[in-house]
Amino acid sequence: MEVTTRLPDPSPEQVALSRILGTRIDAEIARGGGFLPFDRFMDLALYAPGLGYYVAHADQFGANGDFVTAPEISPLYGAALAAQCALTLEALAEGMIIEFGGGSGRMALAILKELRRRGVWPVDYAIVELSPALRELQRETLSAADPAIAACVRWWQTQPESPTVGVVIANEVIDALPVSVFECADNELYECGVGKASCGFEWLLRAAPSGLAQEIALRVGPAPQSRYRSELNLRQAVWLADLKRFLSRGVAIIADYGYPRHEYYHPDRSEGTLQCHYRQRVHSNVFWYPGLQDITASVDFSALAEAATTLDFEVRGYADQASYLLSSGITERLAELATADALVQYRAAQAVKTLLLPQAMGTRVKFMSLSRDYSGPISGYLVRDDRHRL
Repeated sequence: MEVTTRLPDPSPEQVALSRILGTRIDAEIARGGGFLPFDRFMDLALYAPGLGYYVAHADQFGANGDFVTAPEISPLYGAALAAQCALTLEALAEGMIIEFGGGSGRMALAILKELRRRGVWPVDYAIVELSPALRELQRETLSAADPAIAACVRWWQTQPESPTVGVVIANEVIDALPVSVFECADNELYECGVGKASCGFEWLLRAAPSGLAQEIALRVGPAPQSRYRSELNLRQAVWLADLKRFLSRGVAIIADYGYPRHEYYHPDRSEGTLQCHYRQRVHSNVFWYPGLQDITASVDFSALAEAATTLDFEVRGYADQASYLLSSGITERLAELATADALVQYRAAQAVKTLLLPQAMGTRVKFMSLSRDYSGPISGYLVRDDRHRL
C-alpha cells in the first residue's frame, strides 16, 4: 500500500455525501462552543447513519478498494482461524460463531468451509454488520460461492441480547473504534479536538479534562517535555463489557494492528498511530472528505488485556500474526494444495507469504485470545506466546 499525500479525486456524488456529513459535524462543533473532541469526530466520520464510512459504502475491500484485509488475501487465513473454532465447538459440545464486521464475507466462507471439511459445525453463524450495503455484499459473496453455506449464515445489526456460547471473532475491529487524541508540550497536557476552518476542519487544543488526564497518566506516565502526540482508546473497554454481557462461555479471537504499551507509547512514536486509507493509499489527513476514507488507530494490547482481566476474561494467548497462523496450521493447509494447478499453488503460496512475512503483515498484526468460563484448548500459540510482554 502506497504512503502518499496525493489522493485520487472522489466522484461528485461522493463529495456531495461528504459535504452533508461535514454540515452535521459543523453543527456539533457549534454546539460544543467551537471544539469537538476527536473521538466524536471519528465516530461521525465512520459511523454516522447513512453517511459514515463503515455504514454508507461497500467498496472498501480488495485491490480496487481502500485497503486489503487478511481474509481477502487468502482463504487459508480463515481456515487457520477455524482451528480454534473447531476446538471450542468440540469442547463445548455446542456453540455458535459470531463474527464482527464481516468484510466481504470471505472469512465466513473460509471458516465454514474448513469446519465442514473437519466435520464440525456450529449451531449458528452470525455476522454483526452495521452497513446494509456490506450485508448485501456478504450475502452475494456467500451465495455465489456456496449456497449451502450461505443458507447457514444470518446477520445482526447489533450484538445479541441473550447469552450465547461459542466463538467470537473480531478481525480489525478494535482499531476502528473512535479514539481520544492527546498532546504533550512544554510539560502541559492537552486534549486534541476538531474545529471549523475556513475550508474544512482543523486541529484544536484544550487543557485535558481531569478524567482523560488521569487515564493518560496511568498508561503513558508523566507528560514528556518535548512535543508528543498519541491516542487513547477508551471505547475498547466498553466493547469488551458488551462482549461479557452476551458471551457466557467460550473464546474471543481478536486480531488487529497494534503493540504492547511500552512500544505503543515509545518516545520515538511521537506522532501517534492515526492513519487514513483511501484507494490503496495511506495518509495522515483525518479531515480529508469525512465519510469517504477509513480512519484507524493501532491497538494498545496491554490496555486491552487489562480491561479484559478486569471484566473476568482470561487472556489465553498473545502473539504476532505469523506465529498465530503457523501454530494454527496454515502451512500444512498450504501443502495440501501441492496437487493443485501450478498457478493456483503459486498464488496461494504468495498470499501466505504476505500473511507471514514481517515486512508485510506477519509481525504488524497481533492476535489475542480471551476466554470466559472455558478451560478447553486454545490454538495459535505453540510457536510463540508473548503475554509476558504485555
